[in-house]
Amino acid sequence: MKHTIVQTNGFTRTLCATAVTLACLGSTSALAQESDNVDASKGKLEKIEVTARKTVESLQEVPVAITSIGAVELESKGISVLTEVQQFSPNTTLQTSRGTNSTLTAFIRGLGQQDPLWGYEPGVGIYVDDVYIARPQGAVLDLLDVQRIEVLRGPQGTLYGKNTIGGAVKYVTKDMTGDPTFNIEGTVGNYARADVKVTGQYPLVDDKVYLGFGYANLNRDGYGEYLESALEGQDKENYNKDLWAARLTLEAHITDDLFFRLGWDKTEDTSNAKGGYRLLPSILTDAPVPKSKYDSYTSLPTWNKVELEGYSWLLRYDVSDDFELKYVGSHRESYSPTNIDFDNTPLDIFDVPAEYDDTNDTHEIQANLVGDNYTFVSGVYLYDGESCGNFDAVLGFLGRAAFGTPGLTREVSGCNNSESWAVYGQLNYDITNELSVSVGARYTDEEKQATVFNGLIFDNVYPYSGWIPGYVRPDGQLTPQVLGSDGDGDGTLDAPAVQSWSRFTPRLGLEYTVSDDTMVFASYSQGFKSGTFNPRATINEPGVNPEVVDSYELGVKSDVTESFRANVTLFAYDHKDRQYIGIEGGSDDPTALEQRLRNAAETAAKGLEVELTYVATDNLTLTAAYGFIDFEIKKNDAVPPLIGLASTPENTLNMAATYHLDTDMGLFTFNANYYYRDDYLLFETSDLIQQDAYGMVNLSVNWESVEGNWYGGIHAKNLTDEEYLVGGYDFVTRNEDGSYGPGLGGDTTLIGYYGDPMTVLLTVGYRF
Repeated sequence: MKHTIVQTNGFTRTLCATAVTLACLGSTSALAQESDNVDASKGKLEKIEVTARKTVESLQEVPVAITSIGAVELESKGISVLTEVQQFSPNTTLQTSRGTNSTLTAFIRGLGQQDPLWGYEPGVGIYVDDVYIARPQGAVLDLLDVQRIEVLRGPQGTLYGKNTIGGAVKYVTKDMTGDPTFNIEGTVGNYARADVKVTGQYPLVDDKVYLGFGYANLNRDGYGEYLESALEGQDKENYNKDLWAARLTLEAHITDDLFFRLGWDKTEDTSNAKGGYRLLPSILTDAPVPKSKYDSYTSLPTWNKVELEGYSWLLRYDVSDDFELKYVGSHRESYSPTNIDFDNTPLDIFDVPAEYDDTNDTHEIQANLVGDNYTFVSGVYLYDGESCGNFDAVLGFLGRAAFGTPGLTREVSGCNNSESWAVYGQLNYDITNELSVSVGARYTDEEKQATVFNGLIFDNVYPYSGWIPGYVRPDGQLTPQVLGSDGDGDGTLDAPAVQSWSRFTPRLGLEYTVSDDTMVFASYSQGFKSGTFNPRATINEPGVNPEVVDSYELGVKSDVTESFRANVTLFAYDHKDRQYIGIEGGSDDPTALEQRLRNAAETAAKGLEVELTYVATDNLTLTAAYGFIDFEIKKNDAVPPLIGLASTPENTLNMAATYHLDTDMGLFTFNANYYYRDDYLLFETSDLIQQDAYGMVNLSVNWESVEGNWYGGIHAKNLTDEEYLVGGYDFVTRNEDGSYGPGLGGDTTLIGYYGDPMTVLLTVGYRF
């Protein structure tokens, strides 16, 4: 009989809480609490504005599956980081990746990208004020002065371009009003949490030029600790937080028709590297399974760093009442040296110190028209990105045991750079008062250049001198070239490997207005994820073709009454040319990571998404969000073979309630929600690590003074202290009798990373 390491920590333990919660709760996915058009506190639904189609529209008029969460809702629930948004959007996974606190793993409808190595492209696009965040490092954004978060489900290839085959997540910051404002907020909580946020704006020239600012300093002790470290003097906190972020925004209303905005932001995260939990005891050293899921062991330094900095600019000119020109540009840089101990023992069995270094520039020019019975959005987009890095797969114990050498390292370094341009347009045309059609298309041309240096060193090697105390890196090139061209045959890289791809991605939609409050829509859309080169190449292999998704949707958006809203979407898609790494060497090969990148699979899925909002009384709002996905494998040439979807449960459910109580002391708002995720695999090609179904209960109580200047909130999250996996490593072999044997490095490396435990926090703020 075969055995599987399965985490079963959740569902039965929450049955009692669930029985109470289900009677009154729903998800908050459609209630943004932002609009002045309709007052939900008076027992009516709100009008919610979104920019899913790059123009401002009502949520109920946009024929796209979208969840919008507004600033008031984010604040009242104590949502402070992007990953918490996954609870409120059906079929959505936004989780912190393994090894760090700032790297994002994102899937929508089962489409995304798990491996964060340079060269691999994401499948879910992350945008901050329409600026694309190209790399997952640092994409776990802390929410600072945010207006709303929009989650667009399904391919967004026409308006948003490549790497949105699953969808897009848009982070929209608050507009400035021109009035001098200042807001200071402090948060304390368990695990010694201590956060300070300061935001505000000031008019430099009345009604013309405004300066906005924001600063956050976020700190928390670790949920666990490193029980043992091979290096002396290391900080032993695990899953801690030590981060600061700042931004400045300059807005100039030059004339009534001409607007300019310049923004700068910087984030520095020096939280410790995140150690994993050993699901099996080590067979090589003293590293048993820890008692706490947040405890670990390591032979690497525990320090880690993520530095992000960016500039963005927007120039908007209203040529006429019906014609708008817009230019959006950005320059972003990120640098992250990181320590990932794959085996999580005090012995150098499988350690991976690494560096990521990225720079990208984007330019987009839009021309938007609004007529009596049509809107037309069009643009030209340019992207120039350099994504580089290096990692050292240190197998020191194996080197000493098998070869009698000081150590053993497979060192890989290189760059995977991209230059692309695109032109797009989308016409939304009203054929009659009831029937509309939308036709869109985008043409993208992309060229990638890649270099890979990959080789074996019979010593323990680290990215630079001083990485561990006393380490001096040898001079010279330690690893040979494997990807690129050597024209003169002298063994050095003369030119990178170069390949180009182009893609036409169409969209066709029909919308029919049944009544003033109900719209049905059907659409076909296509998206693609970039072609790329293998960043771990061991031979001079060619690049792989883009992944392509053809998606079909049928939906209805209906304000059934003034107090009940129902948005339902049926979807189906075909996913072709999926990019997979195939293992060429045997698992007992000491130089392993002999991998080839191929277009090796084709899959399909169909599913359902339901979002309901019911304003039960002037004070009570109930909402619910449900997602279902049915997955099918149509072609399976991956090695090892594809067996399912990664980090994507078949069912997701969120139910919540919001209750407002107006008193002489101020306004109190009570929030409660129950979030359920079905069981899921951690990896698409392995069932060694699975997460069983679990449910999570969150409660919040918020207060705002009568004058509106003081406010506060108490937030209790994951009240039943569910333990749920968000990442892992599975370098083991499984024997016929179900037992586990050693994998790469010679140990039983089966590792899990977990989401946050129960946390309680108190926030107090003052506005003036």
